[in-house]
Amino acid sequence: MSQMNRRRALQLLAALGTAGFAAGCGSDSEGEPVTTASPIKIGLVAPQTGSLKAIGVEIVRGFELFLDLNEQRLGDHPVTLLTADEGDSPASGKKAVEDLLKEGVLALTGVVDSAVMAGIRDTVEQARVPLVGSNASPTSLQSVVYIWRTSYVLDEAGRALGRYLKDELKPTDKLAIIVPDDVGGRDVVRGFREEFGGSDQRIKDPVIWTSAKADPSKSEYASDIRAALNRKPAALFCHFSGPAAVEFIRQVRQAGFKGTIYAPGFLTEGTVLDEIKPKQYALGIRTALNYSADINNAANRRFAAAYRKKHNQSPTTYAMASYDAAQVLDQAIRFAGGEPTPQQVNLALGKIGQIDSPRGTWQFNQPRTPQQKWYLREVQNDGQVLSNILINELATLG
Repeated sequence: MSQMNRRRALQLLAALGTAGFAAGCGSDSEGEPVTTASPIKIGLVAPQTGSLKAIGVEIVRGFELFLDLNEQRLGDHPVTLLTADEGDSPASGKKAVEDLLKEGVLALTGVVDSAVMAGIRDTVEQARVPLVGSNASPTSLQSVVYIWRTSYVLDEAGRALGRYLKDELKPTDKLAIIVPDDVGGRDVVRGFREEFGGSDQRIKDPVIWTSAKADPSKSEYASDIRAALNRKPAALFCHFSGPAAVEFIRQVRQAGFKGTIYAPGFLTEGTVLDEIKPKQYALGIRTALNYSADINNAANRRFAAAYRKKHNQSPTTYAMASYDAAQVLDQAIRFAGGEPTPQQVNLALGKIGQIDSPRGTWQFNQPRTPQQKWYLREVQNDGQVLSNILINELATLG
């Protein structure tokens, strides 16, 4: 069966299960769709300026790549993708969502900042338009009906590393924990300590809470790093991303720490490894994440190859989760029928089973987040560049 014939068969089956079937005409040789599907609008919220812009770029790239590989369609409907600037605050994020809702979007996606996700919760729920978030997912986001996430819950990276380091560290090793005092930092530390064992003597010292500035100065963490290193730790556990990650890695290495740094994968994701100078500072850093660009499965080979061809760099977890957001919307919109409404798409999201994803197979759990594998990665030289190389699987969480 050709790809076009397969598409027609899938569309016919989906349409027969709903009230929205519309017949079309034409033969296989004409190459025209069997049905005339109405155009739809999808709204994508992502930062277009500021310190989180790089993640926003990845979110847009991932979603657009799925459209590129699927004839600019979701559920066989031609798609107009509308983007809005998330900005750097809950207020700017709420305005972006409200502007997209006024455009009559069928669904929303994106959202990078956890504070923005919490701030738009009521707006999304009251509008009854599904949001398939592709990054931010604070643990406080509970009992939602219209918000789904294809990324992770913030405490899960901490949990994955907590399980691993509990067995990896020697009984006499000390681990210093140094993280920003914000929503993400508190979620990550809570998950880590719960899995490692809060009373374990190896992490008995208080957490060192740092500034949560997204674009820190070149001495931002100096006093906090000194306090951590004065404890003579065998390893460090931290949680930073973007420009803050670059600065922290640089400052902790310049302070003389030569031990292993462990962190959620955001520490070395995106443009971070390109920006660290000298690159030796990043070598050996170990991170936990739900994705690595070198995962060997058919879905990732297709995704990663297409991403590298288009952007001349390896994909990130941000792009992957946004690609999967498009993938689940594609399935849900197809299930919803010929003239889908936001409410029908939301119901259909709950009927989706396993997703054949670049990260490996996953599915939504009851809280509308992924049940998925987490991987241990290590920064290594990959030719002339640094890469996060997959070491092994850590856990299945969610």
